[in-house]
Amino acid sequence: MTGSKLRAKDFETDQDVRWCPGCGDYAILKQVQTAFAELGMEKENTVFISGIGCSSRFPYYMDTYGMHSIHGRAAAIASGLKAVRKDLNVWIVTGDGDSLSIGGNHLIHLLRRNFDVNVLLFNNEIYGLTKGQYSPTTPEGTVTKSSPYGVLDHPFNPLALALGAEATFVARALDRDPRHLKDLIIRANEHKGTSLLEIYQNCPVFNDGAFTVLTDKDSKQDSTLWLKNGEPLVFGENNTKGILLDGFKPKIVSLEDGYSMDDLWVHDESDPLKAHMLTRFFGDPSLEGNLPRPFGLFYVNERESYETAMDNQVQEAYNQRGEGDLDALIQGKSTWEIN
Repeated sequence: MTGSKLRAKDFETDQDVRWCPGCGDYAILKQVQTAFAELGMEKENTVFISGIGCSSRFPYYMDTYGMHSIHGRAAAIASGLKAVRKDLNVWIVTGDGDSLSIGGNHLIHLLRRNFDVNVLLFNNEIYGLTKGQYSPTTPEGTVTKSSPYGVLDHPFNPLALALGAEATFVARALDRDPRHLKDLIIRANEHKGTSLLEIYQNCPVFNDGAFTVLTDKDSKQDSTLWLKNGEPLVFGENNTKGILLDGFKPKIVSLEDGYSMDDLWVHDESDPLKAHMLTRFFGDPSLEGNLPRPFGLFYVNERESYETAMDNQVQEAYNQRGEGDLDALIQGKSTWEIN
């Protein structure tokens, strides 16, 4: 299809899509296919790698190259692929259990190394494939198949974790806002480095309604904050509420009580300190006085990718030494003679 106009349908496969009716994964799949068509993505140069979980069926449903790998190891496999095939457009599809439990160590090192790959982290706050156990993002107190008296574990804050690992692209989207989701997929593709896009995804069978406060028409305006670079932080019905910084403390104010847009915090995608603060808007937004949950691009930074740095190092070594000597490399520089 290279050279001709692509449609979302061109990225569909002949495989039956086997997710539960109403699963948010369907919406994500559709927006990835739509975004790829708009980008004119070359299918033969695109690879999807997944681990284990409901989300990890994704490679079967994208007419590109793909690999359904093992639990928590998609980041490691994708890193190896990108290291030797820089020309490929590599995508990792993972869930909150796959990437933040058994795969947590791999994820943080992928982020700090900054391979030029894209991570789609489907977060439904539950283990769906294995029938409803609590995951690393399940809120405390939630009753699940594996926590009949309520979850005791404190949950991960995935985007705070990503920034702590020095990620260079950190964003959050919702499965129920397809246009915004598609735009962030396109932004992630444009980024040169590891992009992490967390997607809140409803599991209608084992955790239905986990994000209702963020999607229901009667509550979403007061509970969600849409980040737009260079624009003030406003939310609420008709954007009558705003957030300003009182010193280093975020504060909700009403634009009907004497405050103006000029008083508000203006979002800057390149500011790591404010990005860290935004990831801490993580309480229950349904409770009075709590900050709304942000969506959009929190932070982006252009930093040399790992595979570029690796190639530069190899080339520098070649320039200094010429053809390599494997025996000398294995022997190393420290030797001892034993009499």
